[in-house]
Amino acid sequence: MAKQRLPLLVVDGYNVIYKSLRYTSVMDESDGRDPFMRAREMLIGDVAAYAQGRYAPIVVFDAAGNVSPDRPNLTRAGVKTIFSQTGETADAVIERLVSDARRENRDVTVVTSDNTIRATVGGIPVTRISSDVLVSDVGDIVQDVERANDERNHVRFTLEDRLDPKTRAKLDALLGRR
Repeated sequence: MAKQRLPLLVVDGYNVIYKSLRYTSVMDESDGRDPFMRAREMLIGDVAAYAQGRYAPIVVFDAAGNVSPDRPNLTRAGVKTIFSQTGETADAVIERLVSDARRENRDVTVVTSDNTIRATVGGIPVTRISSDVLVSDVGDIVQDVERANDERNHVRFTLEDRLDPKTRAKLDALLGRR
């Protein structure tokens, strides 16, 4: 029995980064290095959480104009990252990925707010999600994780704290505390 492939999730990286203070606030141009590095890493982590088990995620970045346009395409946290080649736009890479998925009869979801890309890749079986929706969904995931961490941090750790009141009263009586 052949393993069913997950739908493809193609994310227009810089389009999403520029849609949210979550990413732009970590951009740092002060040290002369790549100002987008932290924002890209954060986005890749967020896409990994968003796609978890539902999609095969790819984040596409436009290499034109970067401090170092020669970037390797890597897979981290289950997210494949692709940088366009010199002279090629991220839009062209996204269009190629979608065309390949269509030929393979594979469902694909594209995340971008770029109207040109949305118009070019639209149609069945392509689902389009705006960058704002992804940012909002990621915000919900972050809040859920923070809430779970807060609840975990309030767990009682001592044996005494974990005893029910009846058992604790018996223990206190045995120890002569009452």
